Amino acid sequence: MYIITDQLKNLGFSINTLNNIIQRNNNKRSFNTLEYFCIYIIIEDITLEVENIPHSIRGGHIAFVGPQKQIVFGETKRGEIYVVAFSSSFYERSAKDSMFINSRLFFNYDSDVFIAPFENIKEMNIVFMGRMHNFQHKDESLYVSAAHNAIERLILDAFLHIPAETLKKDIKFDYLHYVNRFKVLLQRDYKKAKKVTHYANELNITPRKLTEMTEYVLGKTAKHIIIEKLINECKKSLSFSGSNISEIAYDLGFSDEGNFSNFIKKHTGKNPSEMK
Repeated sequence: MYIITDQLKNLGFSINTLNNIIQRNNNKRSFNTLEYFCIYIIIEDITLEVENIPHSIRGGHIAFVGPQKQIVFGETKRGEIYVVAFSSSFYERSAKDSMFINSRLFFNYDSDVFIAPFENIKEMNIVFMGRMHNFQHKDESLYVSAAHNAIERLILDAFLHIPAETLKKDIKFDYLHYVNRFKVLLQRDYKKAKKVTHYANELNITPRKLTEMTEYVLGKTAKHIIIEKLINECKKSLSFSGSNISEIAYDLGFSDEGNFSNFIKKHTGKNPSEMK
């Protein structure tokens, strides 16, 4: 993208004015985004060329450009453009984060840049320059958290400008929707339902489809997720409950203490009595 700043190297995130970046780039206005995701907060009108296609963008808009894109910034009067750059490893903390940065904001099917409006320039200055500056000089961990939250806010605001029907066609978000519903159902039913079939029926999809979705979003089969949930609940009950093993087994929906003990032994290598 340019001579990478130490902050971008060390944290995987940086925010700079366009003028600063051009200066670091030996006054050249041409860049490559490399492996970074870039968000351009555009306060004044500019022409942004992405992969040899020019885009005239008025002030009061945000542009999203994915990795490995060749970009050229046009001339500006004041240089009031903020460049937010971050790596996938910086931003991805959950399946939701992964869905966001792999969405059409950065990997648009129709264009190499996605442009969304924002209304309050003053608020943008406060959030991205004043507030971030204060966090940066106070504590690095707070700064990283604030940066992550600020990026998420920009992304969520931009999603408001993707037509609902278009968003529904995005398989990644369809999968995330089902997986989130599955996790809610699992929390409700884990004591009485321990088979993938139950949750697939509740979602009106096949067990195979549910597993395909959980593997895509979470990297685990639906069965594995159910087992993980049961094991965690078993461990909590054995560690903190005053009930005996037979009572715990019954409370967690096992037919008898023997089945409960076999389940624990199979998946943890220990007997319930060793964990209590």
